[in-house]
Amino acid sequence: MTVKEFKLPDLGEGLTEGEILQWLVEPGQQVVLNQPIVEVETAKAAVEIPSPYAGVVKDLMFEAGTTVDVGAVIIRIETDAAGPEEAPANGEDPDEGKTALLVGYGPKAVSATRRPRRQPSEPAPVDGPDLPLLPTIPDSLHSAVKPVRHGGLEIGRAFERATAAASAPVRAKPPVRKMARDLGVDLATVRATGPGGTVTRDDVQRAAKVATEPVQVVPPVARKADGPREERRPVKGVRKLTAEAMVASAYTAPHVTEWLTVDVTRTMELVDRLKAAPEFAELRVSPLLVVAKAVLAAIRRHPDVNGTFEGEEILVKHYVNLGIAAATPRGLVVPNIKDADAMSLVELCAALNKLVAVAKEGRTAPADMAGGSFTISNVGVFGVDGGTPIINPGEAAILAVGAVKLMPWVHDGEVKPRQVMQLSLSFDHRLVDGELGSLFLADIGRVLEDPSTLLLWS
Repeated sequence: MTVKEFKLPDLGEGLTEGEILQWLVEPGQQVVLNQPIVEVETAKAAVEIPSPYAGVVKDLMFEAGTTVDVGAVIIRIETDAAGPEEAPANGEDPDEGKTALLVGYGPKAVSATRRPRRQPSEPAPVDGPDLPLLPTIPDSLHSAVKPVRHGGLEIGRAFERATAAASAPVRAKPPVRKMARDLGVDLATVRATGPGGTVTRDDVQRAAKVATEPVQVVPPVARKADGPREERRPVKGVRKLTAEAMVASAYTAPHVTEWLTVDVTRTMELVDRLKAAPEFAELRVSPLLVVAKAVLAAIRRHPDVNGTFEGEEILVKHYVNLGIAAATPRGLVVPNIKDADAMSLVELCAALNKLVAVAKEGRTAPADMAGGSFTISNVGVFGVDGGTPIINPGEAAILAVGAVKLMPWVHDGEVKPRQVMQLSLSFDHRLVDGELGSLFLADIGRVLEDPSTLLLWS
């Protein structure tokens, strides 16, 4: 029997550490080759790591929740020397102390799982003082008060009229007055509906009914006694990487943001037609598909937007790895569609569907987030009109897409209800000047206003 030590591998792109989310095995358990043994979260993804050995788990070197450096021994497995061979780690022998890369590791493809969402403590409601009720103002006083105009004379006259009306005797017949006394109703507070402002029997009965109805008092919500008033969480994983990347981008690339409001009625009509087309029967079609196609067409006309500023050089990419910012339980990720510019509309739609589904499940692999060249951030799904997005590091621009809203719009010389969307483009002013950024954004708007424009540019 031989005890093998397995070290935390480099999970891709030079990451130096990972957090052990959970162990999938326990000491004494029999494991087979390539069986998932541990779930680890890095700054880019949560992944399951397969076992490179077959045998019995002897020791788990770290508890769940521990952040471990790449190259540290995380598990010891007792193997049978005469048993099956261990999985090669990219051609390297783990016993030689070399760190294996997870990418391409063994015959089993690495799968990613969604990290369980932590439930934050609920905020405690704040108890406030009871507010006094305002006194009831007789309707006769309300009717006597006229709109206040500029000048003290008019204000004074309005006050005099209101005071006189409030002190005037209530008009009511003797039987009605007696009913009011018997029911304990103050006639001065009763809304008169009779001729000439006379209080009727129905008026008194209605006032008496309102006075005797029980008041529904809502008890104050007690503060939750078992929850903390404040909570601190460590910044790690995707959120840590995002924070570092956004700070680096914001304070390295000089950002400029331009806005464009577009009539997308024809785009929405196209989306409806695509949904009914047999080629899209198994796909989810959304306005984002047309936006993506518009961006790709505009990049083809203005390729410098698809570049990056690198020291003394400008790198222009003649391919488009189209990134789509996605909110996930682990934080914001930006996976990208490789060579999106070479795809047909159906292929692009399928790729968008897959990208969104994988991101929502928390299974986006690090390789899917690497090498992006242009990013779209669809803030419209949250009902937001627009914003000033921060450029994804290594790119030159990012487009924020707002919500589609029905608004009054001048169309063919008349004000009509139209579907309107707001676009906001942030770009690196070292590479993209105002003219280029404006032309690029205007081209996107032209396609969204009239998708047939794509035919002119093809």
